[in-house]
Amino acid sequence: MTASMPHVWRFFRAGGFDQVQLNSPADLAALRTLDQKLWAALACPVKDLEFDRKTLEYIDSDGDGRIRAPELLDAVDWALARLADPATLFRDEPLAVSAFRDDDTGRRLTSAARRLLTLVDRADGQTLSVADLQDLQKLFPPAQPNGDGIVPAALTEDERLKAVIADIIACMGAEKDRSGEDGVSETSVNEFFAQAGHAYAWYQKGQDTALQPFGDDTAAAIAALLALREKINDYFHRVALADFDPRAGVLMNGEEGELVRLAALNLADVTQTASLPLATIGHGEQLPLGKGVNPAWRAAIDALRERVVLPLLGEREALTLADWRAINDKCAPHLAWQAEKPALVVLEKLEPKRLAWMVEGDSREQLLALIARDRTVSEEADNLIDLDRLLRYQQHLLPLLNNFISFRDFYTQREKAVFQSGRLFIDGKSCDLVVKVGSIDEHAKMAAASGSFLLYCECQRRTVAAGAEREKMNIVAAVTAGEEGNLMVGRNGVFYDREGRDWDARVVRMTQNAISVREAFWVPYRRIARMISEQIQKFAANSDQSATTSAMGGVTATAQQATAVPVASVPAAVAPAPKAPFDIAKFAGVFAAIGLAIGAIGTALAAVVGGFLALKWWQMPMAIGGGMLLLSGPSMLLAWFKLRRRNLAPILDANGWAVNTQARLSIGFGGALTQVAALPQGSERSLRDPYAGKRPLWPWLLLVLLAAAWFARDWLWLLLPQ
Repeated sequence: MTASMPHVWRFFRAGGFDQVQLNSPADLAALRTLDQKLWAALACPVKDLEFDRKTLEYIDSDGDGRIRAPELLDAVDWALARLADPATLFRDEPLAVSAFRDDDTGRRLTSAARRLLTLVDRADGQTLSVADLQDLQKLFPPAQPNGDGIVPAALTEDERLKAVIADIIACMGAEKDRSGEDGVSETSVNEFFAQAGHAYAWYQKGQDTALQPFGDDTAAAIAALLALREKINDYFHRVALADFDPRAGVLMNGEEGELVRLAALNLADVTQTASLPLATIGHGEQLPLGKGVNPAWRAAIDALRERVVLPLLGEREALTLADWRAINDKCAPHLAWQAEKPALVVLEKLEPKRLAWMVEGDSREQLLALIARDRTVSEEADNLIDLDRLLRYQQHLLPLLNNFISFRDFYTQREKAVFQSGRLFIDGKSCDLVVKVGSIDEHAKMAAASGSFLLYCECQRRTVAAGAEREKMNIVAAVTAGEEGNLMVGRNGVFYDREGRDWDARVVRMTQNAISVREAFWVPYRRIARMISEQIQKFAANSDQSATTSAMGGVTATAQQATAVPVASVPAAVAPAPKAPFDIAKFAGVFAAIGLAIGAIGTALAAVVGGFLALKWWQMPMAIGGGMLLLSGPSMLLAWFKLRRRNLAPILDANGWAVNTQARLSIGFGGALTQVAALPQGSERSLRDPYAGKRPLWPWLLLVLLAAAWFARDWLWLLLPQ
């Protein structure tokens, strides 16, 4: 028996690792045998990918918002099992009706394709594309069953049933039907009627005569009771405390300071006195129901007297503690029933009569029958869904594989990768490695390990017109070529997304790393120039401060002399101290030290210039280049090592990817990801700038003198006395 030959894989080298090439159906068929350690990524988020959303939802079989390697393998197998010619996945063309396999599944897809062509008014057509399935209203009209088990109101002509569907949606929330309409499913219907039955049973219990002490007026009477319950209890507790200790009698009527405060107010608003007791303690164990009641509670007392006291106790001018207890005992069963009220949405949304009508009627059975009728066409509708899935896989599956198993699109630069969100223009540069991020702070923690110079930007754009809400998102852009220039937090730029829409971008955070070796060459000179500039500015500032202080001292001294009293009248105790004598030795020492320093510097410069002039003409450029290399070499070498370690993986991992390798961003590749401003080829350029400042001539004169001295050194040597 001959052993089967292993599949021969082809790889290409990019980003510092070997990436598999998917060039044929045989490669896809053998994909499960490819060691996943060779995959570029093992998982990625569905969110923030520049990719067809519906295709990602089909592949994400468990709906967790992430695409994993097993799900991608299942999608490949599913597509290969339905196509007669798997090479169709590699063709950028519409899918032919004859492309399906000649089996039961293929024949169902062929039937669905014929039906779809009829629905889109192309009954004689022979090809299909994703665009043919975009209009769900045409494929799945709301008024016709579509097999998903979700029923919109448009599926029935019964107005009462439509109202029930609207009530269920209001209480349980809507579910999207394949037509795009809001509807209800068997689960939501059963849950709604279970709640409705529970609420109905509670309402029915409340209809017991013992729970309705005031008959039809019970609800209003209980409301009047509850409005004053706490206040009346407070009154009788105050009376009891005054009986316990007579000293409390005055205090229980309210603080005198509160009455003083109220006296200064406009008491037309009676609510100002609501915090005072319901009545004064002087009434004893009887609460007056007429005269003597706190004005803020007058209306509530009248309602209690009319709806509660009169029906239970008859006409009363006052309420004793015993009367109050009797009222509470009579209302206790109803209050206990109210305390048992279940926490159900249907009780908040629907009236009791509405609930009773639905529970006692046959609305539930009618809805379940409607759902069952919708499911009778599930196979036919599912075939259309499978057709849509296959059409999307035929168009999008291979590009996704080339952005997941390998980073082919990213490294070949033929197409933008699925994680590249657009292009950022800022500071004379355009950055193509731009990724959407959620939390900038969280992303920056991991992305810092990429070794890249990263700009985090907040982007905004108006959606419709001026004054409308602004869309917002965060991005991170890698600057991989050019120089840092004037990049800083707060700098503004413009971001163009993949759809060509422009966004206002503002830098809010930077992760600073080496950008290029060329920039590293100039770093030492910029540091020296910055140091010299800072020292000059510091010297100028100190000189300015000294001059200002000296001038102010002179002016002050002159003013004091003009207003001073005669010297003879100044007391000896306040006479100015005599100045110290001039120390000539100290002064000479300072000048000697300065002279020595200047002499040493002059000698060193003379030695350098003399040595340089002693070189032959062809050695001078080499000496200059060697000196510059000595100064810039360490910085360039350090930048080179850092740029070699620059990689993409932490940028994507911080965004939810599971990158399986170090995808390096080499120096050469970085130049392709970030472009620096350059004049178009063939442009005409005028070098005359009318606003440029005049340049000093002395550097050029010095250069000419040095050159003349070098060329004439032999001749001058002969003229010197021997």
